[in-house]
Parts: sequence; C-alpha cells; structure tokens
Amino acid sequence: MLDTVDPAAGQAVLADAITSRFAGKIALVSSFGTESAILLHMVAQIDKATPVIFLETGKLFPETLAYRDALIARLGLTGVRNIRPSPAQLTTWDPEGTLWERDTELCCAIRKTNPLDEALEGFTAWITGRKRVQGGGRANLQLVEPGADGRITVNPLAFWNDDELDAYFVTHNLPRHPLQAQGYTSIGCATCTLRPLPGQDKRSGRWAGQKKTECGIHTARLAATAWEI
Repeated sequence: MLDTVDPAAGQAVLADAITSRFAGKIALVSSFGTESAILLHMVAQIDKATPVIFLETGKLFPETLAYRDALIARLGLTGVRNIRPSPAQLTTWDPEGTLWERDTELCCAIRKTNPLDEALEGFTAWITGRKRVQGGGRANLQLVEPGADGRITVNPLAFWNDDELDAYFVTHNLPRHPLQAQGYTSIGCATCTLRPLPGQDKRSGRWAGQKKTECGIHTARLAATAWEI
C-alpha cells in the first residue's frame, strides 16, 4: 500500500486511465463542489469528451448549478451527463420532497446512489475527487482501488494536501464555487449542508448533527489496491 505519493503521480495515473488502461470505459463523477474544478480541469486537458457524471438530486444549491454551467463553458467539457433520480422512486418514497427530514440514508439512496449505479452501467472504471486529507474513511485512500462490484475506482487527488489544492486553483486561474466565499467548505444538497464551525474539518457541515459522513456512493464498493504506478 502506498503511503506517500508525489501529487504529479495522480495526474499520470489519471492520464493513463483515460487514454490507455480504461480508454472509452471510464467516467468522472463530479459534484461540481468546492474542489471539483481541479479534476475537471485535469480531465479537460486530457480529453474534453470524457464522460462526466453529475448527480442532479433536485436538492442542490442554485449556486452549484450555476457553477456547473460556468465550468462546463470555461473548460469546454462536452461529456457532462446530468443524472436525475427515478421519478417512480420519488413518487413512491418522497412524493412531498421532505424525505431528507426523516431518513437521510434513504433520501441519498434515491437521489444519489441508485441513479449513479445506473449511470455507471457499461463503465469499467470511475474517477473520484476524494482525498486522504478529508479524514474519516478516506484517510487510507489509494490512487487506484477495486470495488466490490468489479469496477475500478481512480482517486487522482488521494495524496494531495490543502496547499497543493489551493496552488492548483491559483496556477490555472480556476474559479471558485460561489458559496466558498460564504464559508462553505464542502457542498452537497442545500437541505443537508451547513457551514462548518471554526476549528471543524471541511466536511463537518455535511449531515451536521448526524452519525453520517458519506452519502453512500463511496461505500460498499472498495476493497484493496488494484494496480500501482
């Protein structure tokens, strides 16, 4: 298992995954959140037509949707797919749109996990923006990991720290998510995202007050290191 990796190694793994190892069979899953522009920019430099899966849950901040549109135009991305929840599942389980108040696990399953599972059909691998510095279950991330479903997960930014992330924004003059200026550091659905309190970690505003740190799209899929650089 790798413990330290040069940040450039993640970019090399990403390029190899898109152009060679999983050519035509890999997609980037992006929330268009506070740090998403980095991977989106990297992917655009490799192949602007790379499929980008965006989960439009129906509960996102308007600022996130505007940021998505701005980044697509800025980076020239042509493969963005806006994936929405199943109307049948919404009608059955969340007809009033208030399920998030009662059962966040089921809400996330309907609005994120299930739609993503369908969107990833046919892909051999997918790319995420997860990082070790985010802590919790992400503290031991590797650059490449196999999932329980047989699909490979590529985490190009796994070993990047906050300074390296910030430097990439500056170097490439990338726009920040508009809510970042208001104190938001990790952004999901508007219904379940708060600004973190001083001294708290970046993701503490997600499902604040609950014993929940992941929506489910990154759980029950990962096993161990698949291939290394």
